This record gives sequence, structure tokens and C-alpha cells, in this order.
Amino acid sequence: MLPTKKLQIRKNYVAWKLVAVNALVMLIVIWLAGVSVKDFACVLVEKYQLVGDAKTDFFQRTMQFYLIRASLLAVVVATLIHFFFIKKILSPLKKLTESTRQLIEGSYPEPIEVNSEDEIGELTKRFNAMTLTLQRSEQNRKVMLSNVSHDLRTPLSNLNGYLEALSNGVIEGDRELYLSLLEESQHITRLVEQLHQLSLWEDKGTDSMIFNRIPIDEFITRSLQSFQLELQHKEITLDISLEALDIISSEDGLRQVLTNLIQNAITYNSGHVIWISGVADRDDYRLTISNLGESLPEEQQDLVFERFFQADVSRQSRDGIKGSGLGLAIVKEIMAKLGGQVELSSDMNKYSFSITIPLKPNKT
Repeated sequence: MLPTKKLQIRKNYVAWKLVAVNALVMLIVIWLAGVSVKDFACVLVEKYQLVGDAKTDFFQRTMQFYLIRASLLAVVVATLIHFFFIKKILSPLKKLTESTRQLIEGSYPEPIEVNSEDEIGELTKRFNAMTLTLQRSEQNRKVMLSNVSHDLRTPLSNLNGYLEALSNGVIEGDRELYLSLLEESQHITRLVEQLHQLSLWEDKGTDSMIFNRIPIDEFITRSLQSFQLELQHKEITLDISLEALDIISSEDGLRQVLTNLIQNAITYNSGHVIWISGVADRDDYRLTISNLGESLPEEQQDLVFERFFQADVSRQSRDGIKGSGLGLAIVKEIMAKLGGQVELSSDMNKYSFSITIPLKPNKT
């Protein structure tokens, strides 16, 4: 029973299947070539009667014996050599199988060493990249859940505490208390809305986005109009320099990006001017929004596009409005979907957010 089961397992191995197929092909080729040579030699012997009948019969039997022996020896040697190379070629596939099993069981395998540049080597590279992406996604998910729960815990606790005290008559409501509760409620609302927006853009594919021809200078000017009251209230002026150009992009995506960047510049502005400039090159339109702000350490500048990142308290909104730490993460996600980029640069206490918008969408 055991040998039969072992043989059945071996039949399932790709290496054994390849070896068996190649051995059969080689056997057929060697046998056909040998038979052809034998028949040709026998024809020559009979035609020219080089030997007698008895010797002719002996010659044919001898030729057949050597043909069989040579064929079997050639097949055995070729099979051994072939098996050695097939086993070496399929070794990465066995590692891929084991790593896939680990992924299915919920653990992340170590990267597989790439020893070739062929199709198997390319498959191994892609598998390593996929594993790393899955691992990062899992880490981001855990961090996101932790940050969401942390960011919601405080305002919800405040709301529950005050509402419970009000309902029990422990405290009486006044304008200041209700404004504080409203602020906590608005913070939660902003957080949930931005989480929803981030989720929508993460799941949105390029094929599902609508691309239109947009006069980018007019589009930016219209987007700024919704901030006029806030700008007047904070006594902030805009220094605008935009190159006129038509691009093909997503209006919804660009409107969300502009809204988040302009709101960020207004919220964390320590001066009275915001600079907005737009220039075009051969393939992109580069829009830069600059403002004066509190000092931000260089090591933190690389983190501003991470989800839930919030700088120290000294850089919080001058009006005391709590940020969600998601606005710039949404900008980064949208720009990636549009095929562009976003970056932050600084010169002393002047901070500039720049986005590069492709003139035409890349839907490949």
C-alpha cells in the first residue's frame, strides 16, 4: 500500500512529469534513428550479399541487441541529466509554493532569493513584491484602526460625559458648553467624512473616473472663490500667477486636491499671504501653493502625507480647530490615481506644496 501511495505522489510532481515526457520523446527519437540505421545496414548486406544467410541473420540480431542496449543507456543517462536540471529549475517553484502556503495561513514569508533572470525569476520578483505590498497594507490597516480609535475616543468620551452630566442634572448647559460639544461633534464628522473620501479614492479605478478637458487657470480661480469669506475673516490675501492651459483630467479629483491644499494653507498660515502659481512644461502642469507657517522639523516633512500624521501642538490651527491628519493623505491618493505627484518643500518658514498634473491621463 505504501509504495503505491508513494508512486501516486510522485506522479503529481511536475519534475517527474517533465522527465517522463522528455524520456519518452528521447526514447522514440533514438529508437526511430536506430531502427532506420539497422534497416539500412541490413538492406546493404542483403543487396550486395556481403555475407551468407546465417551470418546475415546473426548480423541482424546483433544490430538489434546493440540498438536496444544503446537506446536504453542513452535514455537512462539523458533522464538523469535531465532530472538534475529540471530539479534545479523547479526549486524556486517549490519555494513559491511553500511561501504561498504561509500566506494562506496568515503569516508573511521571507523574500525568496532570485537566482535567474528568466520567467521563473521574474515570477519570484513579482511574488516578493506582492508579499511586501500585502505586509505593508496589513500594517497600514492596523495603524489606521489604532489611529481612528484613538482619534475618536477623546471627543466621544467628552460628548458622553457632558451629555450624561446634563441628563442627570449635574451641570447646566450654557453657550460655551454647547459650543464645545459642537466642536467635538464637528471634529468627529470631519474625521468620518475624510475617512469616507479616502476609502472611495482607494477603491476607485482609473477606468471608473471621468476625464474632461479643463481650463486649469479658470478651474483654480473658481475653486478659490469658496474660500473668500474665510480669507477675508483671517485677513489673508492671495498672490496668484497661473499659466493658461487646457488639460485633460478628473474635475472631482482636482477639486478635492485643491480644496484640501488650500484649506491646509489657510489653517496653518502664520502670515497674511498665500502664494499660488501654476506653470506648464511638456507633459505636466505644476501647481504650487505656498504659505508661511510655524517651524516643521525636516524629518517630519516626509511624514505629512501619511495618514493621521499631525505635527506638534505649536503648529495646530490658530483657531484651535483640530485636524484629522487625513487631508494630505487624500491628496496623495488622488494624485497617484491621476498619474501625478505631490511633494512638500520648505525655505526657512515658507512651506510649498507642489502637485504635478499630467496634461493627459495615463490609462494604461
